[in-house]
Amino acid sequence: MSLLRQPLLLLARSAAVKKLVSSMPVSAGIVRSYVPGETTGSVVDATAALVEDGLRVTLDHLGEDTMDAEQADATVTAYLEVLGQLAARGLTRNAEVSVKLSAIGQFLPDNGHKVALENARTICRAARNAGTTVTLDMEDHTTTDSTLAILRELRKDFPETGAVLQAALHRTESDCRALAHEGSRVRLCKGAYLEPESVAFQDKLDIDRSYVRCLKVLLAGDGYPMIATHDPRMVEIASSLASRYGRTQGTYEYQMLYGIRPDEQRRLAADGETVRVYVPYGQEWYGYLMRRLAERPQNLTFFLRSLVSKK
Repeated sequence: MSLLRQPLLLLARSAAVKKLVSSMPVSAGIVRSYVPGETTGSVVDATAALVEDGLRVTLDHLGEDTMDAEQADATVTAYLEVLGQLAARGLTRNAEVSVKLSAIGQFLPDNGHKVALENARTICRAARNAGTTVTLDMEDHTTTDSTLAILRELRKDFPETGAVLQAALHRTESDCRALAHEGSRVRLCKGAYLEPESVAFQDKLDIDRSYVRCLKVLLAGDGYPMIATHDPRMVEIASSLASRYGRTQGTYEYQMLYGIRPDEQRRLAADGETVRVYVPYGQEWYGYLMRRLAERPQNLTFFLRSLVSKK
């Protein structure tokens, strides 16, 4: 699978391949299965449909590794626009936004940390005024300390700001303990990035074990765990642990990607669980999908399998 990494990264930069992928009926349908649209209107419509099905939503305006201040500003503007439209349609009770700090200036030379913090403040303020919240997405391990530092600053004024931790990293169980306090919202995922052995577990079983250890910390704590997994076994384990720690429905939630196991999303919601769907949107969908596959090419098998069985 590692042989696929460089070709996938090259394809991610190809405008011609993007045009081909988005215009071919079969592949265009595949894209729409995972990214509901490029425009604010299209993703707000998709949000309304999910809410109608009893699901909650977090929206991610696609874009990362921004090295241009104007592009960072444009991403902030896009978030303000979507928050305004969500509020206008009465959807903010059930929909929030997820923000990658690298998309709003984190990697800008000289003052990236400060720019990302101020841009995140602007989005958090708009989200609060709209009646909803922000979750800071986590990226590769080189950004973890910076992202958690910005989270701490934001929570001084916006304590409702959510965090994301990745169970694949060796440090994450400790980070969970630091964040498992009252009022804290933490999304726990396994992690999609291809990380070095020095900082991350490499074996799937080791990652799964770390995920369960982290789950125990979060569910035993006083915060609000957001259990991000499509793994049926992890869903079962999470349900069992929630019972063990006296968690009632609504004191935690499950999260899954848009287009992945939609039947399971609706089943959990019908059983009374809170289920939030992570919905990416925007013009950067092509690079987003290709980079996710390049980071961990095993994801290719996962996506292909989901096309065969949408359950």
